[in-house]
Amino acid sequence: MTVPARLPIVQAPMAGGPSTPELAAAVTGAGGFGYVAAGYLSPDALRTALDRTRALTAAPVGVNVFVPGRPNADGAAIANYAASLQPEAERLGAPLGEPRWEDDAYPAKLDLLARAGVHTVSFTFGCPTADVVARLHSAGVRVAVTVTSADEATTAAAAGADSLVVQGTEAGGHQGTFAGVTPNRASLNEALASVRAVADLPLVATGGIMTAADAVAAMEAGAVAVQIGTALLCTPEAGTSAPYRRALLERRYSETVVTRAFSGRWARGLANRFAVEHADAPAGYPQIHHLTRPLRAAAAQAGDPDVPNLWAGTGWSAITDDDAATIVRRIAAGL
Repeated sequence: MTVPARLPIVQAPMAGGPSTPELAAAVTGAGGFGYVAAGYLSPDALRTALDRTRALTAAPVGVNVFVPGRPNADGAAIANYAASLQPEAERLGAPLGEPRWEDDAYPAKLDLLARAGVHTVSFTFGCPTADVVARLHSAGVRVAVTVTSADEATTAAAAGADSLVVQGTEAGGHQGTFAGVTPNRASLNEALASVRAVADLPLVATGGIMTAADAVAAMEAGAVAVQIGTALLCTPEAGTSAPYRRALLERRYSETVVTRAFSGRWARGLANRFAVEHADAPAGYPQIHHLTRPLRAAAAQAGDPDVPNLWAGTGWSAITDDDAATIVRRIAAGL
């Protein structure tokens, strides 16, 4: 087993609000493995989140970190996109954000996690260097890397990863592709098959897993555990905003779409107005994330679900507002 849990169920780290210490502790308490999402948090906020999680559970937990990309986005394309968003900003009475590149405090977070005593650090948006992996290993920390293809799996294995989180295109939220240039179109089963062919490591499957049947299928395809995210979005322990919850539970939008409209990186979410109207958004993460963030925050504050990112996987229509333990145990009961 790649995670120290009674059940082969992992809580997806959903940065930006949904992941909370309460959610990680609830999943862990039900027999799964909980994650703290470090993305978008300052190192001090990450330390606080870890302290709060440990106050709620004595069980081992993991932390997920974003691997920074290169600051090579097309400035002219981003400026044109910003101009197209000005009417939305005026409607909401909110300024556009500064489309800046930053590394999400990656070095400082690694320094913290090398001495924080967590069980696992997982990485997404890229692969840590072999030196980073070795440093974490020397601190007794296991390393997992999110991959979507055989090439990415080969790179992660060569860097020394202990396990791979294999993500299919069905997954909600940001796709974990290393380059992030083209959307991942490989289904979870296709991704598992291609990764199994090149990497002899434990595989955690993620993408569209909402039910016990989904989990069984992924484990029959070679995964040792499954990672669930969308299924937990409407739990009372999640930090999901009120308009986001209502959009999911009331089935306000009929489908999901893979888009760069909100962050400049491919991600799957409900096809709300903003996602549909800005289907031609350019690449540029995290520049576009910062550009649109004030608009998304203002809309969420106003209770408007048509503008914020509403990340959700393809199985989202099976969502419930049950508590996290109930969802974990429901999936586990069918394994």
